[in-house]
Amino acid sequence: MTRYLISFNAGAMDHIPEEEIPDVSKAAHAVIQEAVNAGVWVFGAGLQSQRASVVGTDGVVTDGPYPETKEVIGGFSVLDVASREEALEWAAKIAASCRCAQEVRELLPDPEQDAMLRQADRRW
Repeated sequence: MTRYLISFNAGAMDHIPEEEIPDVSKAAHAVIQEAVNAGVWVFGAGLQSQRASVVGTDGVVTDGPYPETKEVIGGFSVLDVASREEALEWAAKIAASCRCAQEVRELLPDPEQDAMLRQADRRW
């Protein structure tokens, strides 16, 4: 299985009238439940609309994002699926429910992190 980041830009849902937001939320949660039931959902969230902070390697904190950044992520989902095609199918479901386009990116595998998480799960 491979993890994919499915995301949309901040402001991508601004075209949705306020009175339709409950319907969008219901539709989005239905897709999340479907992904949970399918065993592919890892995590997802919308991001609070605010300036990000950038922490440098020296620990210095500055306001972000970087000035050259034109778009920032407004929300994301992480799914663990068998193929890019399957990730694109889930992205299409998310796009329809959220009424906005979704970007799909494969996350790099990290076997060491996976081992750490498996070890942590054994402690519960």
